[in-house]
Amino acid sequence: MCLALPARIVELLDGERCRAELGGVRKEISLALVDGAALGDYVIVHVGYALTRLDPAEAERTLALFAEAGLDPAAARDHPDAERGSST
Repeated sequence: MCLALPARIVELLDGERCRAELGGVRKEISLALVDGAALGDYVIVHVGYALTRLDPAEAERTLALFAEAGLDPAAARDHPDAERGSST
């Protein structure tokens, strides 16, 4: 089973990489598969790669559906591999 989540780009890094945030967790991901991604964009993330950009309204609807289903992306903060960050 695959799960890809919408995350917001909070920092652009060197070499087709960025730091994206979901539920207060920041993770370095690759932008190699997405052209034109910019700071503040939402991207669909799967296994460390941004697969596509996502309209902000669609990202919010998707995150709301996760919450409605009882899935809390913020719970990932407690995972030992999570990089801590602010939610700004």
